Amino acid sequence: QVHLVTSGGGSVQSGGSLRLSCVVSGYAYGWPHMAWFRQVPELERGGVVSVRRDGTTRYADSVKGRFTVSRDDDNLTLYLQIDSLKPEDTAMYYCAARLGVPPGEMLAAQQYDIWGQGIQVTVSS
Repeated sequence: QVHLVTSGGGSVQSGGSLRLSCVVSGYAYGWPHMAWFRQVPELERGGVVSVRRDGTTRYADSVKGRFTVSRDDDNLTLYLQIDSLKPEDTAMYYCAARLGVPPGEMLAAQQYDIWGQGIQVTVSS
């Protein structure tokens, strides 16, 4: 059974940086298709960046140039480096995985089967 364990997050001031981590376990076929999402209260969970198994990435327009996704193949760990943080980046962040065929819409939450626990990122102005 595939599990995702997330870590990182915290409270930072505007302009700061954070790195989120997501460790994948229980998957014997290399990488699943992966993604990071974020959610604020009363809004839908929105895609931040996705990484297909083949390494193809897609970033949400709102984070391009500030968010960087990377993978550690040896440890099956997905990272999200967040720079130049803004107060509007405050949200609960989630790591997600999709097994099997690539997602049709890479940043759509319903395309992903497995979710890690949310981690809070709070950015103060």
